[in-house]
Amino acid sequence: MQSIEIEPKLRELMGIASSIDPGLEYRLEEIWRWIKDMRPGLLMQKKFLMGFLLEVIKDAEFWLALKVLTDEERELFLNQLTPPVRFWYEFLFPKWFNEKDNKFYIWKQKLRSGEFNQEDAQLIDLIAQKIKIREGSLVQRYVADFSMATDAIVSSNKGRPLCVQVTSISDDFSDHKYEEWKKTLKDWNIERGIFVSYNPGKEEFVSQVVNLVLHNSSHLEESKYLKFSF
Repeated sequence: MQSIEIEPKLRELMGIASSIDPGLEYRLEEIWRWIKDMRPGLLMQKKFLMGFLLEVIKDAEFWLALKVLTDEERELFLNQLTPPVRFWYEFLFPKWFNEKDNKFYIWKQKLRSGEFNQEDAQLIDLIAQKIKIREGSLVQRYVADFSMATDAIVSSNKGRPLCVQVTSISDDFSDHKYEEWKKTLKDWNIERGIFVSYNPGKEEFVSQVVNLVLHNSSHLEESKYLKFSF
């Protein structure tokens, strides 16, 4: 999709959502008002903002398609999705557009001004590759990262969706960040998560993170928020 198509597509989806899901319509209108005065050329230059907009459009289209199915059809379709993807569409995505997002106004400004950058993007991609090799699955979303302190939603091949935050912050600051992360997950009613603080200078820490994530996907109990340091 080209940048010039973004605004018309948002308005189209708003119109569809108005009779299907007013909560989604409201969130899409909020996003549309935020970017409607930006020139397409300028919008195209902002990589992360474009990524977010394309992601929201894709998710909104998917959600609206799900909403028009019968209950039986919807359940059959959802059963074909990986656990993290199903968790996103069935729980976190609708929760995001139906509830107040206290962080939205902050990261909207950062995306629009170009301040945002994904410092751990390469690491998360490497972790994702190793998880898939080991028959696990995951989903990443800008909204989950920005608003829900979740770099990835991960599941082992026999596990359940687990929200994971990975940071290279030093131990001097990781305790504070962990407490903020835990509060954020509780605010969104996310019942399981792990926070991993790593030292990039250590060998094999990526494999350690993958082992940790897959194990806790299968074994971590409800209402548990664990912190690990490597």
